[in-house]
Amino acid sequence: MIQNKRFFNTAGPIKENIHYSLPSLTRLNLAEIQSLIDQEKYFVLHAPRQTGKTSALLALMKYLNEQGQYRCLYCNIEAAQSARENVERGIKAILGEISSRARDFLHDKFLIEHRTELFTQSSPDVMLNEALTIWAESSPKPIVLLIDEVDALIGDTLISVLRQLRSGYDKRPTHFPQTIILCGVRDVRDYRIHSAAEKTIITGGSAFNVKVKSLRLGNFTAQDIVTLYHEHTLNTGQPFAEGVLPYVWELTGGQPWLVNALAYEVCFEMVAGRDRTQPITLEMINEAKENLILRRETHLDQLVDKLREERVRQVIEPILTSESEPENLNEDDVQYVIDLGLIKPTKPLEIANRIYQEVLPRCLTNTTQMTITHETAWYVTADGLLDMKKLMAAFQQFFRQHSEHWLERFDYKEAGPQLLLQAFLQRIVNGGGRIEREYGLGHQRTDLLIIWPGRISEQTQIQYVVIELKILHGKLETTIAEGIKQTWSYMDKCGAVEGHLVIFDRTPDKPWSEKLFKKKRTHQKQVIQVWGM
Repeated sequence: MIQNKRFFNTAGPIKENIHYSLPSLTRLNLAEIQSLIDQEKYFVLHAPRQTGKTSALLALMKYLNEQGQYRCLYCNIEAAQSARENVERGIKAILGEISSRARDFLHDKFLIEHRTELFTQSSPDVMLNEALTIWAESSPKPIVLLIDEVDALIGDTLISVLRQLRSGYDKRPTHFPQTIILCGVRDVRDYRIHSAAEKTIITGGSAFNVKVKSLRLGNFTAQDIVTLYHEHTLNTGQPFAEGVLPYVWELTGGQPWLVNALAYEVCFEMVAGRDRTQPITLEMINEAKENLILRRETHLDQLVDKLREERVRQVIEPILTSESEPENLNEDDVQYVIDLGLIKPTKPLEIANRIYQEVLPRCLTNTTQMTITHETAWYVTADGLLDMKKLMAAFQQFFRQHSEHWLERFDYKEAGPQLLLQAFLQRIVNGGGRIEREYGLGHQRTDLLIIWPGRISEQTQIQYVVIELKILHGKLETTIAEGIKQTWSYMDKCGAVEGHLVIFDRTPDKPWSEKLFKKKRTHQKQVIQVWGM
């Protein structure tokens, strides 16, 4: 029997002896980075959280030190975040981190031996600059410094760090590091730093205007997923069934944490997946995806936390509502949300991957789902299928009675009607099925596909139901006619035989008796139920 010795990594840097992994340096444009270092440039490397940035930086440090031309040191300065606006505490924490890592990785005790002197004789506003100056002067080779989690710093501490690094730029490489790479989630240009001392907002671009370039660490490619998962097959003998690897690519878009987390869940957490004689199937991947979402793993929780930021809401809300021409979409805010990894830099803008596309509306309405009192059993027929007409009629009445109260509680009020229906459906479908979602800027609709495993006698019958959501703009009959075609098109794509079109009418002061209706339309010999809300 093949013994498993490695596993998929979902936390912290890669350790090649225990983790399935891709060669970290292959994820960097090493030739470009080498060229920038040789030219004595300062630059930025940024990437969303848990994309393998730290692993790549550690690999870069090892590579440069083995080449022998430079002395390269990686340091994570996140510990200085707790200093907040206390510049002295923050700078001392950073110097403590740099000096201890220089000792551990370069066997260089110079900063350790001079730390007390620096702390007592230099003011916090020049302490970091002075330390790097005397360290560079003592070094037998030019220094390359990789500073990670720089954007975790707060206020005047961050401003002081950026300014002290900038002020030493002209002294490089004899009296200051030849190259400094700032690493974080965001590009330095996106920093909007409140200075308590100066009582103003300082931009990162002005505080660190010696940056020549911003590099971004990308996601895995489809082939990367194949290579990574094949490591597991080689190690354990367990195969992945046909179609699984393309489906993982479709679900994750190559987001490294999602790719690893799905595989870890299905291969090491789920009982069925731990049987190495059985292949990993599509059904198992879907179960693993649902487990991750329901548990609100740390990575997904961090995304939800970002949704509360106003500049994130300004970008995400029009996507959730599938607006055609959103107003006041700020370019800097769009770039910020791209840097967070929430959306793809495409035209039109879309949520970054299928899992995020499902996570965002579910997490925005999580408390709503828990407080809706309707039960799954109320809407399941004797054959085990969902009675969708009964379910939609119930929501229509629910929306009439409770929408004003519920929508007021949402942070994303413009997307409120769509989110409320999705919360209602999720509450019911969680009892045994799942919902897939498609939406995006310019779509002018939200497509929902309910997949429900019913039973006819002893046979399982998968029920596919399409629900199309639209906001009423202009004439009702025009909106219905357009929506019917879109609903049929999505039904045809999904192989569904049941379709519902929901029209939300947000016209102020319009009576409910005019907003609520139920109509039946036929398109391409398919009957589609139309619901006015």
